[in-house]
Amino acid sequence: MKNFKVNIIKSVVVFSVISLCSFIRISDNKGYAIGDTVSDFRLKSVEGKMVSMSENRASKGYIIIFTCNHCPFSRAYEGRIIALDKKYANQGYPVLAINPNDPSAYEEDSFENMKAVAKSKGYSFNYMQDENQDVARAFGATRTPSAYIVKREGDRFTMQYIGAIDDNSQDANGVTKHYIEDALNNLLSGKPVVTNFTKTVGCAIKWKGV
Repeated sequence: MKNFKVNIIKSVVVFSVISLCSFIRISDNKGYAIGDTVSDFRLKSVEGKMVSMSENRASKGYIIIFTCNHCPFSRAYEGRIIALDKKYANQGYPVLAINPNDPSAYEEDSFENMKAVAKSKGYSFNYMQDENQDVARAFGATRTPSAYIVKREGDRFTMQYIGAIDDNSQDANGVTKHYIEDALNNLLSGKPVVTNFTKTVGCAIKWKGV
């Protein structure tokens, strides 16, 4: 009888530990961290082609920005995102812009409207739809815009920066800290990124089924 009670206690302890570990894994699932290997993805661009990170062998990495059409914060950054691509694409770090929103929440974020915005604004970069929202979840993105820099290291990509594009979400003329530019300048000069994480400010991503 004593052994039976001991076994019951052991089973309860083991179950509690497993449950706690499961909870920790679920609650700590916040996407990539600095230094993590980033999985490649294939998303449809407004040009109608499937785009992935690995296909551009000339790239040194990418500026990946989760953005959208309807969010006023995203709209405030349109010109700055275009400027980043024009400045850094020919240095090996082009922009990949991804719309993660559920278009049923905002018609402005539909694929057809994405094509219209890209054309009207003269986007020089790939603008893609994360239809299943798997890429946004993998990155741990929660707001638009959210910016990431990944660096090519052989056949893999590693996370180098996570956060905001700069320190002024409304006024481009009021920017005092250029987070993305500073990080890229560090990488292009062969140095580690000094400021590799900042807080994002923007609209919450509209998840399907929520």
